[in-house]
Amino acid sequence: MSILIGRETRLLVQGITGREGEFHSRQMLEYGTRIVAGMTPGKGGLHALENRVPVFDTVAEAVRQTGANASCIFV
Repeated sequence: MSILIGRETRLLVQGITGREGEFHSRQMLEYGTRIVAGMTPGKGGLHALENRVPVFDTVAEAVRQTGANASCIFV
């Protein structure tokens, strides 16, 4: 199965506040990926990556508030 992304992709990064999540999210932003939200349980209300990405406690909350339509996970 191929996974295609494009201009309409609104990415949610699960685990964005961890070491690997932060590293790869920075790389994705530099490449031009539209990261609209991060998710880490217990860290909702914070912002990651120099205040560029809001962090939510749950995926459902992040999708509801940002319209994210794709997700990647770093654990």
